[in-house]
Amino acid sequence: MAADCSRRTWLAAATVGLLGARIGRTQPLADARDVAAAPPAQQRAWVRDRLEALGRPRWLLLGEQHDADAHQALQAAVVQVLAEQGRLAALVLEMAERGVDTRGLAPDATEATAQAALQWNDRGWPWRRYGPVVMAAVRAGVPVVGGNLPRAAQREVMGQSHWDTLLPPPAYDTLLRAIDEGHCGQLPRSQWGPMARIQLARDDAMAATLLDEGRDGATVVLVAGQQHVRRDRGVPFHLRRHAPDRAGALHSVAFVSAGEAPATPHEMSTDGVWLTPATPPVDHCAAFRGRAPS
Repeated sequence: MAADCSRRTWLAAATVGLLGARIGRTQPLADARDVAAAPPAQQRAWVRDRLEALGRPRWLLLGEQHDADAHQALQAAVVQVLAEQGRLAALVLEMAERGVDTRGLAPDATEATAQAALQWNDRGWPWRRYGPVVMAAVRAGVPVVGGNLPRAAQREVMGQSHWDTLLPPPAYDTLLRAIDEGHCGQLPRSQWGPMARIQLARDDAMAATLLDEGRDGATVVLVAGQQHVRRDRGVPFHLRRHAPDRAGALHSVAFVSAGEAPATPHEMSTDGVWLTPATPPVDHCAAFRGRAPS
């Protein structure tokens, strides 16, 4: 499906942060390449050091490349460390729709039970990747919450013009370019605007979920694609819009595979970058062009 493909190719799109990132925060660039394949205890120790430097953000947004195993492994380590410290309020996922959660599940619940509670779409989001992240929270008794805009609402959103003027014009123009690139140049220009509306509404839904789950003295973690954690137009933009008095209580991190994308917070429009090992090159646009990768 085109939308699923575009989710996995947006890592390569929109490499300029229009509004800039808060680069002055602690450890804006952290090299995780040596620990990405290390034993879990070593990964947790590395993550513990990075989290300690961040203090206690109310919202911690982790932007991944969806097909990079190292990214999901580090996310699981983040969940485990925060849960061990009693600091994890909830885990919010792009990979599940708003309105579903694991509340009421016992810490020893089966993976099948967790998947059923989240109405998990294994075709779009392979459980083998995300199961460890989800179950780390379930085992700790922490709710896992769907944050994405329900698919049933997307058609209605496509016809809502108020989304078109939400972003500053430069950020909106870059979003349109990212949509074009994310669909490998094959999406008709007439569809760029409707697709941008869906993207903005998805980010708004995730921001609303983060607001719902916030708790003083604890951290809500969001796991989503890189584009969703951008400060210039992603979930942070909507958090600032809905809760300007608490805008300083969030921290966004882009997980970047070496060689795949820009490796500085400024280019990613995030507060920080965690650099991970390079992934094998994949021609995600081959299906759009109707031929196999060369």
